[in-house]
Order: sequence, then C-alpha cells, then structure tokens
Amino acid sequence: MTETQPARRQSVARFVLVIAMILLGGWIIHGFFEALAWAAVIAIAIAPLYARIEARWPGLQRGALLPALMTMVVGLVVLVPISLGLFRAIAEAQDVAHWFASARENGIPVPQWLMQLPFGRDAAVAWWQQHLATPEGAHAQFARLDNGSLMYHGQKIWWSVLHRSVTFFFMLLALFFVLRDNKMLIAQFRRAGSRLLGASGERIGLQIVQSVRGTIDGLVLVGLGEGAVMAVAYVVLGVPHPILLGVATAVAAMIPFGAALMYLIAGAELLMTGSVTAAIVVVVIGLAVVAVADHFLRPVLIGGATRLPFIWVLIGILGGVETLGLLGLFVGPATMAVLVMLWREYVEHDPSGAPVPVAAPPQP
Repeated sequence: MTETQPARRQSVARFVLVIAMILLGGWIIHGFFEALAWAAVIAIAIAPLYARIEARWPGLQRGALLPALMTMVVGLVVLVPISLGLFRAIAEAQDVAHWFASARENGIPVPQWLMQLPFGRDAAVAWWQQHLATPEGAHAQFARLDNGSLMYHGQKIWWSVLHRSVTFFFMLLALFFVLRDNKMLIAQFRRAGSRLLGASGERIGLQIVQSVRGTIDGLVLVGLGEGAVMAVAYVVLGVPHPILLGVATAVAAMIPFGAALMYLIAGAELLMTGSVTAAIVVVVIGLAVVAVADHFLRPVLIGGATRLPFIWVLIGILGGVETLGLLGLFVGPATMAVLVMLWREYVEHDPSGAPVPVAAPPQP
C-alpha cells in the first residue's frame, strides 16, 4: 500500500504537469499556429514532388540545399503574383482617385445601359439624375467617404498586410525545417500515433494526408482552371483588365461558388461600358463553369480522395473558412474526413475489432 500510493501520486503529478505544459505551450505558440498549419499543409501538398526530386538527384539530400530551394520556390510562387497584382492595383488606384475627383466636381452622366433596362428604367434614371448626374448630388454621395474613414480603413489594411507578411515569413521558415526533417517527423508521428491510438493512428494520418491533397486538387487546381477559362472569356468579350480579373477569379474560385462574385463584377464593368449583351454572356458562361466545377469536378476529386460525401466536404470547406479563414479550406475537409472515418469504424466494428454485418434495409 505504501509503495502504491507514491506511485499513484507521481502518476497524477506527471499527468497534471503534462496537461499544464501543453496548455502553456499552446498559449505561447498560438500566435504562430496559422504559420505552422500552413507549413504543414504545403509540405503535405508538395511531398510527392519533393520525393521525386530526391530520387532523381540523390546528391541534393545532403545538407539543406533542397529544402532551401523548395522553400524559395514556394515563396516565389506566392509572392510574384501578389506583387504583380499590387503593382497593378496601385496603378488602378490612381485612376480611381482621378475618377472620384472628376465625379465629385462634374457629376456622373447617366450611362447608356441604364436607359436600356427592360423594366424599372424610369425610376433608375430619375434616381441617377437626382443623386449622381449633378455635381451637387455626386458631392453629397461621395462626402460619406471622408478623409477620416479613409484613413481608418487604410490603417486597418496596413496592419492586416503587416500581420500577413510576418505570418508568411514564419510559414516559410517553418516549411524549411519541416522539409529538412521530414523523414524524422514522419517517423515520430507514426510512433506517437501508434502508441496513442493503436492501429487507428496510421489510418487517421493517411486520411488527413489524402484529404489535404484531395482538397488541393479539387480547390486549387480547379480554381486555377476556372480562372484560366474565364480569363479567355474576359479577353474575348472585352472585359476591362481581363488578366487581373482572371487571376482574381482563380483565387475566388478556390472557395465553392466564390467565383460567382467575380462574374458579377465583370458583368457590371461591361454594363458600365454599355455592353449589355457581353455582360449577359460573361455571367452565363461563368455560371456554367461554376456548375461544371462545383457539381462534377470537385465532388470527384475531393470526395474520391477522402471517401467523403460532398455535402460534408462543402460543410467542412465553408465552416473552415468561417472559422479559420483561408486555412480552413484545407483544415475543414480534413477534419470532416477524420470524423467520418472514426464514425464508420465505430459503427462497422464491435469492441473486439471484428466487422459488424450491415443489416439490409427493410423492404417496402
């Protein structure tokens, strides 16, 4: 009895210490969780390519050359399009500022397409003439965008960009170490999963990896395809700045049904130039592309990799985005896939691990 009580006290103390240290460590690193999670997602995504490069050039495995090169490539793939977009946005911002100044001084004439509306034309034209066509009306409308509100929103944007830049830097740093030590990390996670969860640990790890890769194929690759198709449509139909809008469409298309907003923006730009037919065509083409991508391609790519009904994929994506932002695009479906896998194992096996026969549904 006297020997058992100290051992029990030691076990309790060890358990309390472990929990306390986990909570303290989580509190310390919670600000870097997003960067670490992004590094893990990207490492999982590029792991097949990384393994092929290692097999093709074995000499690169020595030292940190290959991890550094792959990290640099990832950084350039992200930074180059963003930099081009920012330069273009700065140029466009100057044009927009000049347009606002001219509109406040001279008013905005009623556009031709507004006079061609099949219904509500008279009311829309009257509102435009009263609120925007004259310098007084336009000045009253644009006065809401005072310098104070513009400075406030500008500061928020600046701090958001700074925060994202720091997160991106730490993501690249974490990615370098994950790639450099990938074999050791995989072995450690396998050992830990086996000790904690038994045979389920390996299956859960594989399910997470397959879910992340399937989500990347279904969201990123399909989104890039949508952006490329719509960029061609923008060029053909005469949408202003078609390449920039095509890139924005590709990014928005990574979220299911998110590209529809970009199609509406493209249609509105065409309407502002008086191209009513082209505006209708670009919206129709965009909705057709969304229908094919979201109802056929993505269910096959994501659902096939995760063995997950698409309704749970969609819930995981949208719920993940709402909770974790862009990172939730990949964490959400992976979480749903693991939960569904655990549920299937629970209902399809008895406590001893033997499979449970599935009862046939009752006949009508």
